[in-house]
Amino acid sequence: MVRHARLTEGAFSPPLRSTSLTKGRFAGSTFDARPGDACSPDDANSLRAGTVASNSSLTTGMAGRYANALFELARDNGALDAVASDLESFHNLLDESEDLQRLVRSPVFSGEEQQKAIEALFAKANAQPLTTNFFKLVAQNRRLFAVEDMIEAFRAILADHRGEVSADVTTATPLDDAQMEQLKTTLRETIGQEVQIATSVDPSILGGLIVKVGSRMVDSSLKTKLNTLKVAMKEVG
Repeated sequence: MVRHARLTEGAFSPPLRSTSLTKGRFAGSTFDARPGDACSPDDANSLRAGTVASNSSLTTGMAGRYANALFELARDNGALDAVASDLESFHNLLDESEDLQRLVRSPVFSGEEQQKAIEALFAKANAQPLTTNFFKLVAQNRRLFAVEDMIEAFRAILADHRGEVSADVTTATPLDDAQMEQLKTTLRETIGQEVQIATSVDPSILGGLIVKVGSRMVDSSLKTKLNTLKVAMKEVG
């Protein structure tokens, strides 16, 4: 892993404690596809190779530098798990909240406005001061629009640190704990490594799930199958 200098010396406060920004998000959910559909044993070598290449590209560039700085500070303060939890909770909330998406992505908001909103959000969640101050610094530097890339890069760095593979999983409906464990087991057995899974929900895929391991996309969604059928029908016509 390539290490980068920290963003600013002493920019972040010492970590204290962390709770999730959202709780019970997957309660009472259903799952419309078998986790075993995500990938097959024949794909294992290409999945591993794609992950190495993808992680390398993720951790370079602007987003990678920010993610590396946060990772090093969290590691040095023994707060990797807590910071990772804060990031995943923020990412989940970002998926669900159009208001938060506008705050993060719209250039209309000033850096000061973004900082205040982020500070209030994380204070309500009792998030790590380290995480809060990182996001405030990102907002101050007018880089909040890239926070999703930073989170993805942090995942990749953390997975590499733990000897894991990172996978992004999109489902039509949220997964419950049992389904998540089943999916994790399936991916671990297929790839031959521990897998760190980041989930998101996209009702538009209609059913099934989309798994991205490194640069490899494995799609079993009904939407994709329907689109493929439409293309085939047009070609016949």
